[in-house]
Amino acid sequence: MIELIPHLLEHAFEDTIYLVPFLLVTYFLLEALEHKAGNRTEELVQKAGKLGPAVAAVLGAIPQCGFSAAGAVLFSSRAITLGTLFAVLLSTSDEMLPLFIAEQVDWHVMAGIVGVKVVIGMIMGFAIDGVLRFRLHLAQTKATQEHDHEHARFCNCKHEHAEEHAFGPDHCHNPSCHCTSAHTGWAEIAVSAVKHTLEVSIIVFLISLALVAVMEFAGEEAVAAFLASNPGLAIFGSALVGLIPNCGASVVITQLYLDGMLGTGAMLSGLLVSAGVGILVLFGENRRVGQNVAILAGLYATGVAWGLLFQALGITFM
Repeated sequence: MIELIPHLLEHAFEDTIYLVPFLLVTYFLLEALEHKAGNRTEELVQKAGKLGPAVAAVLGAIPQCGFSAAGAVLFSSRAITLGTLFAVLLSTSDEMLPLFIAEQVDWHVMAGIVGVKVVIGMIMGFAIDGVLRFRLHLAQTKATQEHDHEHARFCNCKHEHAEEHAFGPDHCHNPSCHCTSAHTGWAEIAVSAVKHTLEVSIIVFLISLALVAVMEFAGEEAVAAFLASNPGLAIFGSALVGLIPNCGASVVITQLYLDGMLGTGAMLSGLLVSAGVGILVLFGENRRVGQNVAILAGLYATGVAWGLLFQALGITFM
């Protein structure tokens, strides 16, 4: 077994090293884009009103965890609706797109997966807000004397609980999320891009090492047969991995999908709930623990449901 270690390390290194230049360029461009946009995207979501889920779903598709974290903070301060929060969490790409680009996946495949995540985010966001509006309407019918107060609370929910305030335009709430302020220079952008590239490269190397080891000892055919015979289990497991609040979750799921170890349904269930550190920020910022748990459970159920639907319909991207 010891004599296999150099062989395993060599294969894992070969599978990782060629990705580094692509990841570095991609992250540099993404950091520059985030720096250029500043905090205007967050203001756009706040001002979107009933169209919040649509705007949030589109912005969430941009890689990195910044938008999911910002969405969690905005929801905690009652500046956006629950549907808007779900839209941004479901559409968040995290590390999926950079890995696709590094692996030179066909752009039709990338566009299809990102587009599906955005559409699902919009559908679920509008559906959730629609249900909440309907429930509010019923409450108003039963208590007309509270109509004005309840209507104002729903339409401008950022004023609910005066002690809670939305963050200012120049404040980054989550330093672990690679946030860049409006004053960030090119040197800081380059350092952040290099740091992010190293983090993801290490994760990819470790995943590749584990996969190579599994293939060597269990056999590729045996592993493929297990996943093929248990697609439902893979969907539930992938969604569970996706809830892990760091970039490693999306890297693992994406890499397994690219290696043919996960089917489309399992890949989608995991990546739909893979919102980076957005969930961590939600639990840190939102004082309603029960509400946070319900959101987490709803997110997991949504990922599993859409994964099972895509599997049942036999939809594939590759």
